[in-house]
Amino acid sequence: MRRIALVYPNAYASGIANIGLQYIYAYLNSLENCICERFYLDVHNCLRSFESGTPLKDFDLALFSLQFEEDYFNAVRILRESGFKGLKVAGGPCAMINPKPISKFFDAFVVGEVENSKVLDVIANAKTVEDLECEGIWVKEGRVKRIYPKKLDFYLNRQIIANSVFGRCLILEVGRGCVRRCRFCVVRQIYSPPRWRDVRILIETAEDYRGFVDKACLVAPSTLDHPRIKDLLSELVGMGFTVSPSSTRADRLDEEIVEILVEGGLRSVTIAPEAGSDRIRDVLNKGLSEEDIINAVKICSERGIRSFKFYFMIGLPNERFEDVKGIVELVKKVRSMKVDVSVSINPLSPKPHTPLQWCPYTGFDDFKEGFRVLKERKRFLIRELSKLCEVNVESVERFAVQTVLSRGDTDVCRLFDFKPNLRAVEKLGLTKYLKRIPLEVELPWDFIDHGYKKDRLAEEFIRACEFRS
Repeated sequence: MRRIALVYPNAYASGIANIGLQYIYAYLNSLENCICERFYLDVHNCLRSFESGTPLKDFDLALFSLQFEEDYFNAVRILRESGFKGLKVAGGPCAMINPKPISKFFDAFVVGEVENSKVLDVIANAKTVEDLECEGIWVKEGRVKRIYPKKLDFYLNRQIIANSVFGRCLILEVGRGCVRRCRFCVVRQIYSPPRWRDVRILIETAEDYRGFVDKACLVAPSTLDHPRIKDLLSELVGMGFTVSPSSTRADRLDEEIVEILVEGGLRSVTIAPEAGSDRIRDVLNKGLSEEDIINAVKICSERGIRSFKFYFMIGLPNERFEDVKGIVELVKKVRSMKVDVSVSINPLSPKPHTPLQWCPYTGFDDFKEGFRVLKERKRFLIRELSKLCEVNVESVERFAVQTVLSRGDTDVCRLFDFKPNLRAVEKLGLTKYLKRIPLEVELPWDFIDHGYKKDRLAEEFIRACEFRS
């Protein structure tokens, strides 16, 4: 009997909200030759299993889910402290983006979505690295092509209901990928093409949980872009569910959708303008105007929604101080509508496989000047927005480390012997991953085939950098 550890190197509330992990857990335990147990950072410090308290070192294989770059430090610590000696495989979006920075610590990486593939069967039976050779698994040499199901004609109709980051709810994944073409977002590449789940499947799943749980959370990069979103929302509300979309587009919040959501118990809305001006939103290809944002708040507030959360970024290509001031001005306009507002702001971390992958962190070619300007803009935003609302502006240094972990090569593995800070990045000579990348150089993640043409990304990058109006 093979014993597989499914390790989520972050909190239980976040891990249990991941429907993909629930699928992997259920599938592996459905195999006759396999027992799978889960590990979470806040349960036994991720060194003993959630189910039986069995030490990680007693398992044959450890399957790690890498959802966030900063979780790499947790993953390395867990492997070192546990004394685990079996096969180590990592998957998740970080493995699909660029596994090179943490490659030293794993035997192989799953690149893609495992449903309707033979990847999990291969993993369940693997005893050596050679046994892991399979389409969609990178064994740290050569190229790898991402795997994915062409249709989402399946669903995990039995899931664990728990207190997740979304609260106690039924999670309904309505789709994968995104129809939008935002230049900063990696989702459009690593989950391409966009695929939507049939409303009938989602309703049948919800019917099974009717009366057992009151809330349904809709999950997708842009839930309101589902072609039959109004039908789905109406059905769920009619079944008595409180409905909460995990993400909303301001230009999709029309009167009908908002009325259904309010009837379904929605009391707050999250909007991501990303930038403080239409000019920079055009640079990002966000496809969202200030008029769209103000109109969305108006529609929502007139129907009783009084709480809004906004997400912005700074350190963007072509960004000027007037664009940063625009964040404050936009929040002032929203606050004048007599609603509650909270604001979250972080520096742009240029991601692989996006048109902005070649950008310098901070948006400046001069490394030190960029840090100085970004910190100055952070202080300005905290000072001005604190007068208007609750505000959080993330650390410039922290996102610098995240960028190194995202865009680095195998030499970044040395960083895990140090604390995750900018001082260690500088000491190890890794600041090169924070600078502008020449278009002609080979990138650490070029060995992953996601099905797009790199030249097309380069054209979009040039267009963003040359934007002047």
